[in-house]
Amino acid sequence: MKRIMTAFLIGIFLGSAVPCSAAPANSEADRQISFAEHYLKEFEKEVERQKGGQKDRYRYQRDALERVQTLVQSYPDNPKVKEMYARARTALMKSYGNYMEITPDMLAYKRNEEELRKRYSAISSEAWKKKIEELAPETKVFPTPDPMNVAPTEYFGKYVVLEDVKYPNNQFYGATGEFIHVGKPSSGYYFVDIGGRNWLGPYEAVKRFRRTVDASIGDVFSFAVLGKITGIVMESPDASQDKKAPFVWGWIVVPELLYLPDKIIAYYDAEKESSGYFEQEEKVKDIKEGWYTVKSVPDDVDPKRLMEIFATAIKEKNYDLYVDCIRPEWREMAVRGNVLYHWDLHQRRFNEQYVAVVFDDPVIQVVKGFDTDDNLQDFFLDDKQRDRLTKMAGEKEERATVYSRAYDENGRQQNPVPHYLVRKGSGRWYVDSYAPRF
Repeated sequence: MKRIMTAFLIGIFLGSAVPCSAAPANSEADRQISFAEHYLKEFEKEVERQKGGQKDRYRYQRDALERVQTLVQSYPDNPKVKEMYARARTALMKSYGNYMEITPDMLAYKRNEEELRKRYSAISSEAWKKKIEELAPETKVFPTPDPMNVAPTEYFGKYVVLEDVKYPNNQFYGATGEFIHVGKPSSGYYFVDIGGRNWLGPYEAVKRFRRTVDASIGDVFSFAVLGKITGIVMESPDASQDKKAPFVWGWIVVPELLYLPDKIIAYYDAEKESSGYFEQEEKVKDIKEGWYTVKSVPDDVDPKRLMEIFATAIKEKNYDLYVDCIRPEWREMAVRGNVLYHWDLHQRRFNEQYVAVVFDDPVIQVVKGFDTDDNLQDFFLDDKQRDRLTKMAGEKEERATVYSRAYDENGRQQNPVPHYLVRKGSGRWYVDSYAPRF
């Protein structure tokens, strides 16, 4: 009997040994899956938050992918592991952002701009040559005449051409005015006078050229300046306030025209309201008129369509249409400079950062007044009550949120950006936030 009992107990022990040895294996797989699931979910959340946009670094990406890779190598037949592998593949692809095919039609604005650039490059080059022939300026300007060894008045009134006039890099404020220095101590200096209309007129014309024709020229310029020597001063050509550079003699040159080689030529003209113009400036609008795919904003425009028109106006350099899209309050003269500033930024972005924009459907909210389109409230109110509430609440004001998704020339999506629009009463929709990028 004792032997039977001993054999029975041994059998129980041996029988229970099998599950005990199998349990740790299952437990280890479950533990690894659980950890990997945590990191994979966090990685998926990160990707989802980008809404198809780009991100330089994902915090959970490497941990998630490494853990899923280990699981696939250790437990290739596990259904849960297979499902996680498929999710990791999907998340990895999404982490690089959404893509779209960039069609030739989307790049039409770039081709038009390039065509216009070439046209103005050619006519400006020809106009520059004619001015050189007409005024016969001194073109060999270095070394400068030494004011200690010549009679300065003999040089007053002479025309000179100064190459590589860097603005704003070489701009400085001196005791006698605001200048751009050209030259060096060993060969002498010219100081281009930029404190008056002779500079401001043609310089503003160059900026108008950038806004209406060529967004690629940027904010840093290297001009050729044709101007007249009007005097000589001693200044420290140093932009810093403490003026560490030594004082030197410099011949003052008052500009009459600015030339950006292979780009545009701009003139000073005291008779014009803006004191300057660029070559054939008056023809730009008529040339571009044939490009425009949209020329006005319909009175019944919806928020999504208005944002499409707004983006098109920027791409096609239709400033009047751009302004017409914007809320009237922001167009007042007090903020017109700000509207222009952001026009320049939009131009640069469509030139350098993205080429196409698509917009999501709008989300519209009533932010002031009574919402006559609220079906839930309509269920409880009769016509008389609705009319009374409408009068009590005053003019209705609606706010729409529209997300944009911009794509670069390779078709890669950038991060979505919200834009806000407003409508008062039964009026038209307007862009309220005109500054954000797409």
